[in-house]
Amino acid sequence: MLIVVGCAHAPRAQAPESEPVGNLAQVMRGIFFPNSNIIFDVQSRDPDAPPEETDDGTVTSTFSSIYTGWPMVENAAIAIAGATQLIRMPGRMCQNGREVPLGDAEFMQFAKEMEEVAIAAAAVAATKDRDAMIEATNNLAGGCENCHSNYRRYPEENRCQLP
Repeated sequence: MLIVVGCAHAPRAQAPESEPVGNLAQVMRGIFFPNSNIIFDVQSRDPDAPPEETDDGTVTSTFSSIYTGWPMVENAAIAIAGATQLIRMPGRMCQNGREVPLGDAEFMQFAKEMEEVAIAAAAVAATKDRDAMIEATNNLAGGCENCHSNYRRYPEENRCQLP
């Protein structure tokens, strides 16, 4: 008879340590901006409508009909929810070279609220209820405005300042 006993000193898998890639503006422009626009488009375009076909020979047009409709809206919301973790990553810098204000409770609350709004939007997109999704776009816009009105200052070099 073979008896296997667990070893208290067995190696454990550890999460890889990593540094943030890109600054806050790049994460916003690369993830938040395009994906929020996909969600906002529900206000003017029904995701159930057939995709517009183009054939200009570009990779974008070649693959434009693969991920469309409601799954695209749901995936956009999931991308935003996941990206809120990226903006809260220690070491993330603002475009102006300042650190993202992770020590500011209000900033962290706004980021958490954005994550919650995006998760809720993904759930609504899964139901394919356009009216409910239009309402969710209002919540998403409010989440964007919370941070932008408090932390995004103009001119551009003064962005990412504490209020």
